[in-house]
Amino acid sequence: MATFADTSALFALLDRDDAQHERAATVLSEHRQERFMTHNYVVLETLALTQARLGMRETRQFLDGLLGLVEIVWVTAALHASAVTALLASGSGAISFVDRVSFALMREQGVRTAFAFDRHFRREGFTLLP
Repeated sequence: MATFADTSALFALLDRDDAQHERAATVLSEHRQERFMTHNYVVLETLALTQARLGMRETRQFLDGLLGLVEIVWVTAALHASAVTALLASGSGAISFVDRVSFALMREQGVRTAFAFDRHFRREGFTLLP
């Protein structure tokens, strides 16, 4: 079974000043044999944050190194539409659209565990690795 990798965990691995960096590195080390998956919207979100906040060295580290440890699932039109429906039905912007896509993908794929530091995953009924 796969473990979903969220932007919060991926970015923490790249940012040595992130409060969760050490925890993220420990989780990755302890779960090296697990299959991690994410979707292309998380890749885009992580890439944008890394480029803007950390610079090109960490951006290259993400693209050439860390990303190779994660299976990328491409968001389909149906999955995107499902997340749009969930976002609009919620009546709130408290949970990001990228997270809505993540939840929909996890449910679709039967993934119950997330490598994340985002409390919204737990509130949605998922188990967090750290």
